[in-house]
Amino acid sequence: MFRHALLKLMIPAAVLLGAHSASAESRLALVIGQSAYRSVPALPNPANDAKAVTQLLTDSGFEVSTAADLSQNQMREVVSEFAGKVAAKGADTIALVFYAGHGLQIDGENFLVPVDIDPKREADIPIQAVRLNDILNTLTSVPSRMRILMLDACRNNPFPDLKTAGSGLALVDAKVGAPGTFLSFSTSPGAVAEDGSGSNSPYTTALLAAGKEQGIPIEETFKRVRLAVNKVTEGRQTPWDSSSLTEDFRFFGASVAGPKPAAAPKKTVAEWTRDLKGKPVEAANELIVADGTDEAYEAFAGLYPQTSLGRLARDWLVRHRRMVAWNNAVLINTASAYRSFLTRFPDSDLAATARKLEERLRNRPDFAPPAIAAAAVPQNVALAAPMCPCNVQPPQQPIKVNAPVKRVEPDPPKRVDRKPPRRVREPDDDVVVVRRPPPRVVYEEPPPPPVSIGIGIGLGGFGGGRGGHGGNYGDGRRGGY
Repeated sequence: MFRHALLKLMIPAAVLLGAHSASAESRLALVIGQSAYRSVPALPNPANDAKAVTQLLTDSGFEVSTAADLSQNQMREVVSEFAGKVAAKGADTIALVFYAGHGLQIDGENFLVPVDIDPKREADIPIQAVRLNDILNTLTSVPSRMRILMLDACRNNPFPDLKTAGSGLALVDAKVGAPGTFLSFSTSPGAVAEDGSGSNSPYTTALLAAGKEQGIPIEETFKRVRLAVNKVTEGRQTPWDSSSLTEDFRFFGASVAGPKPAAAPKKTVAEWTRDLKGKPVEAANELIVADGTDEAYEAFAGLYPQTSLGRLARDWLVRHRRMVAWNNAVLINTASAYRSFLTRFPDSDLAATARKLEERLRNRPDFAPPAIAAAAVPQNVALAAPMCPCNVQPPQQPIKVNAPVKRVEPDPPKRVDRKPPRRVREPDDDVVVVRRPPPRVVYEEPPPPPVSIGIGIGLGGFGGGRGGHGGNYGDGRRGGY
């Protein structure tokens, strides 16, 4: 009887332990809510969103640091302190950042907006705001198991003086950056998110529901977020994510050990057309939103062109391809790259920025920046081409003897010289002894070793950054991750 009662108590405990086994991992989170903007109307929902997400993350085993209504300096200090906590926890830490507030893209880079900002022109944003690249660089500068960033920051541009700022945020490709990174935007790149009519934004509302699901991988969590937001906004808003995770992560429930399984191969447009044909438009739309590939959207837009969802899918496809082309132009960062973008998209909201950057770079010779060139060189550059002169071995050079050599019989040595005479073995095995005065010996000087040049090779993809980890290009723009 006692054993039966004890077993009944142990079963719920085991279930609870399994549900929260992830809490045994080292999890740190930073949650920022920016509502009280001073130069533009306040945003009511970010404060609510930050509070709700803090509770969600706390329940899922995160040690959460919260901050609200930060100035530029305060935001930088908070991120720096958070990175210090991650470093103190060790390399097995999962670091997560949630940001709710305004966000902008200027010249292909994404910026998070402090509450004390008051820009009069686009050039003020890099001075007054905080680069998303800087936050990513700070997090990747300390060892961690993985980094997760969730940005509910794609609302309308609230600053009327910024005439050429692109809509929404620029595309960020996590696969170009450091492995172990997951990024989620509240809507697709280049689009604008809705603040919502309730106490939370549509994105945060969906995250609160999907994040509480037990035992599902993070990719499945945000697939459900995409579906929920797309449905509640009737297709106007579709969250977007990019991942370079190599391990499993779940908000609730134990993660699966080992490397992540390979992703299933993408289906072609023809295969998607076959699979979607004959389905109700709402059911077909759910399938393509869950998949999120160009091929799925192209097939859907072709099958349902006269429906509102079909037109929105076409808009999504055109915008996504434009943002991919823009990201590529920013990575290459040459006049010809921006000219090529303008040829394809002459009337887009990014055209003015592309013309400005083309003009800025017109007199600079086109070249492949490190971000692009790195893909064509071996990963271990040190083995392929030594960069340090101390590692370069001078080539062996032949010795030329100009003076005639007198052949004589060797004399018995009377004493041992401190420096024995040089002996040269001839092909006929005779021994040649060169006596003083020695013949003039001319050595050919080996070529000087190459000058060691430190090159910061960076992948540049995050936020359209240029250069490696904060490097600078000649056009004055700061590099990115």
